[in-house]
Amino acid sequence: MDLVIRGARVVDGTGGPSYRADVGITDGRVTAIRRETGAPGGTGGPRLTGARVLDATGLALSPGFIDMHAHSDLALLRDPDHSAKAAQGVTLEVIGQDGLSYAPVDEPTLAQVRQTITGWNGGAPGDTTVDFDWRTVGEYLDRLDRGFGGEGIAVNAAYLVPQGTVRMYAVGWDDRPATEAELARMKRLVAESLEQGAVGMSSGLTYTPGMYADDAELTELCRVVARYGGYYCPHHRSYGAGALRAYEEMVTLTRQAGCALHLAHATMNFGVNEGRAPELLALLDQALDAGADISLDTYPYTPGCTTLVAMLPSWASEGGPDAILGRLRDDATAERIRHHLEVVGSDGCHGVPIEWDTIEISGLSAAPELADHVGRTVAASARLRHESPWVTARRLLIEDRLGPTILQHVGHEENVRQIMRHRVHTGGSDGILQGAKPHPRAYGTFPRYLGRYARELGVLTLEECVAHLTSRPAARLRLPDRGLVREGYRADLVLFDPDTVAAGSTFDAPRTAPTGIPHVLIDGRFVIEDGRRTDVLAGRSVRRTG
Repeated sequence: MDLVIRGARVVDGTGGPSYRADVGITDGRVTAIRRETGAPGGTGGPRLTGARVLDATGLALSPGFIDMHAHSDLALLRDPDHSAKAAQGVTLEVIGQDGLSYAPVDEPTLAQVRQTITGWNGGAPGDTTVDFDWRTVGEYLDRLDRGFGGEGIAVNAAYLVPQGTVRMYAVGWDDRPATEAELARMKRLVAESLEQGAVGMSSGLTYTPGMYADDAELTELCRVVARYGGYYCPHHRSYGAGALRAYEEMVTLTRQAGCALHLAHATMNFGVNEGRAPELLALLDQALDAGADISLDTYPYTPGCTTLVAMLPSWASEGGPDAILGRLRDDATAERIRHHLEVVGSDGCHGVPIEWDTIEISGLSAAPELADHVGRTVAASARLRHESPWVTARRLLIEDRLGPTILQHVGHEENVRQIMRHRVHTGGSDGILQGAKPHPRAYGTFPRYLGRYARELGVLTLEECVAHLTSRPAARLRLPDRGLVREGYRADLVLFDPDTVAAGSTFDAPRTAPTGIPHVLIDGRFVIEDGRRTDVLAGRSVRRTG
């Protein structure tokens, strides 16, 4: 054997009791597990030996964590280190989220999507840090496989074909139903993307232009996804005033399409939803008991994170980035936007009138001269400048060319905990890595689950928590050899100290590394060793199978 991990407490991902064992690894796979005498199933006998033996006394050994909602689409190609995820024990990320990413595209669509989500990923037109040398999903996955110098990327990645990008490509930015020919083209693009390895389809139904799709259009696309055994992952139409209706809409249309459903960053936010998690869970339980195939992911924090431009009403975004900027520069149109935001409650802000003291600027893309806004709420910045919050927000959007990212402080802790306990829950960071002060979830989600919610609060047992972060997401992704510590499975593994593991990242210092995770392996190779990032690039694309 190449490596023996000796004497670890194996938390194997099943949710069952942990046990002491030696675990042997050969050629990137777990090839032997010897349970210690007295452990469940233990048979005694000689200890495993190998070319290298790692004493794991006092450490837990689990499968690598799967981040079911990641925004590392360009970070994986820009940063070979990528410790933001590797140091957390993440060995696989699911990217292409919220209906907006970089494949499939043509030249005009690529330019538009780069501008649209520069706040999420960087990569605005003119940014040369990534060579956009792909157009199809297959070419993008091939690019991930090549990684840096042909050696790969920091962690593994699976991809969801983004419905908003597909609509941008086939229909454009018009708020109207797709024609028959346009719908046929979208179905063909989705099918081709799944054939090339995408694991499903995502939507961002509070983001334009994906939100312009009606239920009939989404149902037709989901039928294509179902035909290939993928799943639909929507950021649905409201997490605020219409949250329960939006969840029910997704359940209904996917059942009509016969498609598996995975609810992205499933939560109940804003004051209208305080204490209403049980209503969501009852809705899901009813559907599950009737045979629906549903799962969900959450992050273990209350604030959300997105872009400031996403708050605008959808009519203000029709036509794409240049049209948005034109409307913002026009005083009369800008006043209409303000009224929708502050009085009506825009669909971009989930039908709830915006509260500027909950909107914190976390990063800027192209206007460093505005850096003093970062870390302040829009309301606080406006007070310092003796102007209204909308005046401040409008200037930020125009001068940073729609690039500002925000934290939105609208969540409720009890909702977070109740949804976290659910039988189909998995973990996802929704981690945006851009900006001067990104959300700490990008660097802290998985150790925070283990330290804060399992060890300190007891919301989940350690064994339950690990299952939520490993085998459950692996099952959703239909991965036959990941998500468990089991003979024959890939040696994507994490060694952590159950007594000390914790997120180091905070809202004040969001890029601080976690503690208590000394070793992380992908395919049996150390990407984190003794708490430090190695130069190993063991990550590859993980493509749809079957």
